[in-house]
Amino acid sequence: MTASERLANAWMTAWAALSGLSLADVALNVGLTAAILLAAWGLAHLAGRFFRGLSHHVPGAPTADKMVRTSRLGRLLLLIVRVGLVVTALALVASVWGLDVPAWAATEPGRSYAGAVLRLVLVLTGAAVAVEAAGFVIGRAMERMAAGAPEPRRRAQLRTLNPLLKGAAQSAIVVIAALTALGEIGVQVGPLLAGAGVVGIALGFGAQTLVKDLLTGVFLIIEDIVSVGDIVKINDSSGVVEAMTLRTIRLRDLDGTLHVFPYGEAQVVHNMTKTFGFYVFNLRVSYASDIERAFRIMREVGQNLQRDRDFADKILEPLEILGVDSLGENGVVLKARIKTLPAHQWAIGREYNRRIKQAFDRAGIEIPLPHMKVLLPEGQLGELAAP
Repeated sequence: MTASERLANAWMTAWAALSGLSLADVALNVGLTAAILLAAWGLAHLAGRFFRGLSHHVPGAPTADKMVRTSRLGRLLLLIVRVGLVVTALALVASVWGLDVPAWAATEPGRSYAGAVLRLVLVLTGAAVAVEAAGFVIGRAMERMAAGAPEPRRRAQLRTLNPLLKGAAQSAIVVIAALTALGEIGVQVGPLLAGAGVVGIALGFGAQTLVKDLLTGVFLIIEDIVSVGDIVKINDSSGVVEAMTLRTIRLRDLDGTLHVFPYGEAQVVHNMTKTFGFYVFNLRVSYASDIERAFRIMREVGQNLQRDRDFADKILEPLEILGVDSLGENGVVLKARIKTLPAHQWAIGREYNRRIKQAFDRAGIEIPLPHMKVLLPEGQLGELAAP
């Protein structure tokens, strides 16, 4: 018997059962149907509130990753519960109207359909749980390895690899689950894999930029050129490396702007926080100032800053005075630099600038401003002064 014949027979059987009902029976069945649907809707609503409340009681630190993970898992469980409620409600409604669902399920087509649906649900549920479990396990393992790393640079590199490993593992699980689900519903997976290989070769020739981005990103991470948390400059944009995906690097600027670069466009990366940092000072003093005295004051301010407990552990070496850098139109430029821990050079530099300004003021060393002198002949000066 074909599928259309089975559907026709089922429709004729249902119509015969419905036509034999009295008006009172129809009214009673409508009431029972409404009660079943209302009960299913109420249970689905309660289940939603239960899983939303349960997500707030999951143990662990309240991080953004945990909130996203628990929210996603809660939505998955809620979907499973709601699908089960819908199937149960439909079966009960069918029984109310005289359709023998258990008897149909006992037949060969019923068992075949029910088994396929059950296996499909199990595959999708298992895949979703495996994706979340892989993300959780890999994230926890990488965080523990980063916490135990002896060097800050190694910790940053491990935190950079964390999302990449999670993405690769979760993608593999999704692909395997999709192929398994297609196989459960009767799709031949072998030809699909062969076709995917041919398509992959074609895409490899057409998507050379994408392949270049992927390979460049892999070498940037393996060679430890840049990691999450570094402050870098790419082209004309600079900022903190907020995330590194399989294809892009994302910089968060000081004003909050997010710059996204494919790895292929990051040909030259200026990493300003690799291992250590220097803050370079270009201090301008007037030509009338005592240069040697200015050097002594600069050195004293650097020593006082290094003895300050708020900055001592962030300064790696004393202030290095490089000398007179240039003789400008408005004054003499004195160059110096100070070596600090990565990403602390700007805070140290701002504090040193504040202190050196106060020290120069106390010593009477002038920090010149651009100005213009107008020299007039003596006769013209008297004419301008006359009323």
